[in-house]
Amino acid sequence: MSEEKLYAVKNDKGEWLNQYCFWGPEAWAKPDKDDREKVAKHYGGHVVAFVEEPEKEAVSENEGKAIDSLINAETYAQASEAFHYLFASRKKEDIKRIMKAFRNGYTVAKEKKYRVITPKSWWASENEPEYMHMNVLNGIENYKGADDDTLFTQKQLDLYGLNGAPFTKEEVTDDDE
Repeated sequence: MSEEKLYAVKNDKGEWLNQYCFWGPEAWAKPDKDDREKVAKHYGGHVVAFVEEPEKEAVSENEGKAIDSLINAETYAQASEAFHYLFASRKKEDIKRIMKAFRNGYTVAKEKKYRVITPKSWWASENEPEYMHMNVLNGIENYKGADDDTLFTQKQLDLYGLNGAPFTKEEVTDDDE
C-alpha cells in the first residue's frame, strides 16, 4: 500500500479547481499539500486529500466468517465466541494479519487445488496422461481424463502420499476447473 497522497481544491458547490484555475468537474491534484492550501486560500475552497485504497488482507473462509460474526454480533456471547476463535492461541503475525483484515477489509483466500499426474509407465496410451482420482468406493486410483474428482488440496496430497515422486502435481486455476 502506498502512503503517498495527492491534494486537490474543492469548493462548497462540489466543483473542483482545474489546472487553468476554473471550477468544474475535473480536479488538478498534486502531491504538494502546501501549494494546494495556498491555491485554496487564493481562489476559495478547501483542500481534499486523495488516498490510495489499502490492499485487502487474505484470510481463510472460517476467519472471514468469524470477522463477519464479530462485526455483526448483537450480544456479548456472539461477540465473545467470534473474538475467541480469531485471537485465542494465535501467533503475533496472525493477530496482526487479522487486525489488518478488520482495518482494511478482507478477501477469502481460496485453497489451492492440484491435479496429480501418474508416472508415464502407468498410462494406457503413451499420449494420454492419467491422473490420480478420488473414487468413493475404491479410494485413490489412476484415471483417464481430468474432472472434479481429480482435484486435491495440499492437505490431501500429504495425507494420501501423492506429494512427490513418482507423481507430478500441477496447480489448477479457476480457468482449468
